[in-house]
Amino acid sequence: MPDALTRPAIDPSVYREMGLIDSEYALIVETLGREPSYTEIGMYSVMWSEHCGYKYSRPVLKLFAEYKKAQESGALENAGVVPLGDSGYGIVFKMESHNHPSAVEPYQGAATGVGGILRDIFTMGARPIANLNSLRFGPITGDDAQVTRNRYLFEHVVKGVGDYGNCVGVPTVGGEIYFHPCYNGNPLVNAMSIGVVRLDGVTTAAAAGIRNPVLYVGSATGRDGIHGATFASVELTEESEARRPNVQVGDPFTEKLLIEATLEALQTGHIVGIQDMGAAGLTCGTCEMAAKGSVGMEIDVLLVPRRETDMTPYEVMLSESQERMLAVVAQGREDEVAAIFHKWGLQAAYIGFVTDTGRVVIKEGETVAADVPAKSLADDCPTYFLDAAEPGYITRVQNADLTGLAEPDDYNAVLLKLLAAPSIASKRWVWEQYDTMVQTQTEMLPGRGDAAVLSVREAGGRRIAATTDCNPRFCYLDPFVGAQIAVAEAARNLSCVGATPKAVTDCLNFPSPEKPEGFWQFRRAVEGMAQACDALGTKVVSGNVSFYNETPEGAIYPTPTVGMVGVFDEGVTPLGQGFQSDGDLIYLLRPRAWENETGIGGSEYLSLIHGRDEGRPPRLDLAAEAAVQSVVRRAIAGDLLRSAHDCSEGGAAVALAESCLAGNKGAEVRFSVTDFATDQGDQPWSAILFGEAASRIVVSVTPGTNQEALLDLAEDAGIESVFIGQVKDNNRFDAAGLLDLPLSALRDAYENAIPRAMGEK
Repeated sequence: MPDALTRPAIDPSVYREMGLIDSEYALIVETLGREPSYTEIGMYSVMWSEHCGYKYSRPVLKLFAEYKKAQESGALENAGVVPLGDSGYGIVFKMESHNHPSAVEPYQGAATGVGGILRDIFTMGARPIANLNSLRFGPITGDDAQVTRNRYLFEHVVKGVGDYGNCVGVPTVGGEIYFHPCYNGNPLVNAMSIGVVRLDGVTTAAAAGIRNPVLYVGSATGRDGIHGATFASVELTEESEARRPNVQVGDPFTEKLLIEATLEALQTGHIVGIQDMGAAGLTCGTCEMAAKGSVGMEIDVLLVPRRETDMTPYEVMLSESQERMLAVVAQGREDEVAAIFHKWGLQAAYIGFVTDTGRVVIKEGETVAADVPAKSLADDCPTYFLDAAEPGYITRVQNADLTGLAEPDDYNAVLLKLLAAPSIASKRWVWEQYDTMVQTQTEMLPGRGDAAVLSVREAGGRRIAATTDCNPRFCYLDPFVGAQIAVAEAARNLSCVGATPKAVTDCLNFPSPEKPEGFWQFRRAVEGMAQACDALGTKVVSGNVSFYNETPEGAIYPTPTVGMVGVFDEGVTPLGQGFQSDGDLIYLLRPRAWENETGIGGSEYLSLIHGRDEGRPPRLDLAAEAAVQSVVRRAIAGDLLRSAHDCSEGGAAVALAESCLAGNKGAEVRFSVTDFATDQGDQPWSAILFGEAASRIVVSVTPGTNQEALLDLAEDAGIESVFIGQVKDNNRFDAAGLLDLPLSALRDAYENAIPRAMGEK
């Protein structure tokens, strides 16, 4: 055996520092039949980290039917695919996290998060056509040191997202931003990308063809990002700043070249399999491609293009330098494929070949640095069924008495305060930094509707809609119901623009699973999400798990972010949220069973005005939710509606105010207390105006035929259509005699909140 693989037992401190535990090291020794080399330990440590191996989450993720089927059949790919009607094209989409890197280096952490998710899309043979994101930060209003740090993180994450997407030429068309103290020191940066591909042209990541050459393409390899996957699998601490070298450095201009070169090379038909070198870098690319194809692979690290000298095999295999791909090319077609990448000014080096051994062999010239079974690295990561225990706070917050809350002295002041809350306020300061129109397929710009809408040129102009959603406060109070609400609201956003929800990608952000309370939150959220997706017909086709989102000061709220894509039926025109014409009638569509729901529990109103994150999330009847959404979609398809906007954070009053601002029209609303009575009696006005009861959509309709047709649709579906007012061309928002404000005051609160927080006038 070569000297590089003949060595005494490794000191336990070495593999423990890399994140392996004693039993895992013993399993490696048993698998190899010897002590591992230093390079092999590094390869196992990253591939058996939670970030890559899903050793804690994989058993729970089998609750997602599509994931379970793909996992058991070996069909898991880099992203999910949904057919775009009968066009012959499919939508490829996925979401991933880059939380820990963004906490220590926000600009590059966010930028490389965008770059990584784009590569997951075009490695499937799809052209990226849109990006979305879901961002979470600590509060940005105030004067203390933590707020200053939060503003810094917010500013530089947004710039990283914008710069990368703008430079690479993929529009950032939607997303969400949320602020809460639980994200102090641990921001969440979840990046989503969407691409379009011919269904008969989807590319696999499986290696195949014995002696087929292995092609390395893209940027040269450096020392940036080494052990990035391990860094993502531990909690953030005061020492995390020292992990800055674990953060990759992105180059969007190289990524743009890589997109074009890869798609052109795939058109030759000579690429057998291809994969992004993301988390775990070249280790991931070699072992996953080989394992997926049930073959082996041999490479020589001396052939790997490098930008730094004297790199060891360990460093080359674990580097997470960005903008790199690994491809298996049909033997005899090497020059033709390499010439395409060279034409685009990219590195293209043949570094090895496919074997029939089932092993990944890493050489440095004639010296063997690693020789491991591919499936051992890629598929055989040990899984653990962790203890789960309901957190002690659950009983306290769910049983909190909210019946004695004092009513506001000034409802106008409350509405303005809600509109100025950064989580609700306009995100124009953010999306104006993004190129939302590059590629000229964006039909619904940010702020115009409840979801982004794109016209897919390759599919003859067929339209799709996309959104991201999660209310972490609801998930904190009840992870099961909160995750269901996230799915329901994402679907509701799509329905409000006229699209039929089709499928989900998720980014499951949670604290440490090794603490029973954290694992309980994760398991309950996945159970809730799986049930909601089944009920609404939105299968989970891709996703990501991000654990260890906590600092010594505390854990984040459970944040199971939902990314959802919907498809428009042909002939359906997308609908916006803005009121349109004086005299249009305003209706609130909602389930019939009102019961004793106030919607105050977990509301932005309760948190902002009373300083309490307590109560239970709104009840959710998934069948009723589906019925409300169906009515709205059918009404839009029939050209009955002038606007549609879902009620979520801030309740009906905020939804109505947003529709006024989006359409620059006033509204005269005459809520009736009896329309909102529960089985416990009349609700307080705070609950009627600002409660966040589920499954509600505010729509406007012209009087007469369209109005009657809408009411008939609602009646047939068994849902309530409550008349609540009229659109007015008077530049005022007047509600129930309790709210009476000029649109200028609403606009000032809503549009200027974030610029003011960031120190702009």
